[in-house]
Amino acid sequence: MTCIKRLAALAAVVAIVAGTLFYYLFNLTDERCAEVQLLIKKGAGSRQVAEQLMEAGVIAHPLPFLLAARLSGLDKELKAGEYVFLPGISMREVMAIISRGEVHYRRLTLPEGLTTEQMLALIRAEPHLSGKLTVAVGEGELLPETYSYVKGDSRDGIVSRARSAMKKTLDEAWRQNGQKVLKNRQQLLTLASIIEKETGVARERADVAAVFINRLEKGMKLQTDPTVIYALTKGKKDLGRQLYRKDLNVESPYNTYKYYGLPPGPICNPGRDAIFAAINPSDADYLYFVATGIGGHHFAHNLQEHNKNVSLYKKTIKNKRVAARGSKN
Repeated sequence: MTCIKRLAALAAVVAIVAGTLFYYLFNLTDERCAEVQLLIKKGAGSRQVAEQLMEAGVIAHPLPFLLAARLSGLDKELKAGEYVFLPGISMREVMAIISRGEVHYRRLTLPEGLTTEQMLALIRAEPHLSGKLTVAVGEGELLPETYSYVKGDSRDGIVSRARSAMKKTLDEAWRQNGQKVLKNRQQLLTLASIIEKETGVARERADVAAVFINRLEKGMKLQTDPTVIYALTKGKKDLGRQLYRKDLNVESPYNTYKYYGLPPGPICNPGRDAIFAAINPSDADYLYFVATGIGGHHFAHNLQEHNKNVSLYKKTIKNKRVAARGSKN
């Protein structure tokens, strides 16, 4: 056998061994017991990513990853973001996840009825967001929703998205405006915020809206407790107690027991359902409502009916207290 043939044979053997080793490492599954969350930063190269994966125990060695990334062109298309790798995943599967950009999205829920200050507190406390809040935002300007984000996204970004979503929702609702009481989107937002604070029962929202629209049409005071609470707290905290009768005398344009019409602005961030209820109230001619004591409200067309409902509410609360005392004995 000539020297050239010997070299060719050796090269073939080396190629087979290298190919076998490469195939083995490329398809080798890891032996972790827990998932790994890995953040690939913008601008990270394939070598840096390979080292991150090895240090996290996702792959056994960076070389096969680098070679495969180079051959597949993945090294030029690495997508930044947070990735989750489950136990037992192979390098082949790792590369497939990264090449498809299957980043791990986190979620932040901003519930209906929170004030802007309360929502901003949630955003500040979200540990996987970055940066300080610098965007100026007013009361009622953030749409309650669950927002998806990638680890490292900015807090300002969430605020901007929530504000844009609220504007879009108000524009959508305003196009359906068929009544003449609300003059602009700000009044729509204000009424919706009151409806949001008055009831969490979906089937009632349109009737609650009707009560306030009817009162505005008749020139009656709205006399709604949530506006008084906002007057006392300025939207910066929970009242932390029941509303007292003396509170109804607080001097504030938000006190709808003292002043006619809508307050000067929203008292919380209302959700979509409350917004669309405000623009589409029911046809009922209700003027009053009071809690049932067991969830929901009794509605009334006149003061006489309302007083009966108030008495029924008080009786229900009294019976519940008696029952509670009896269960303790």
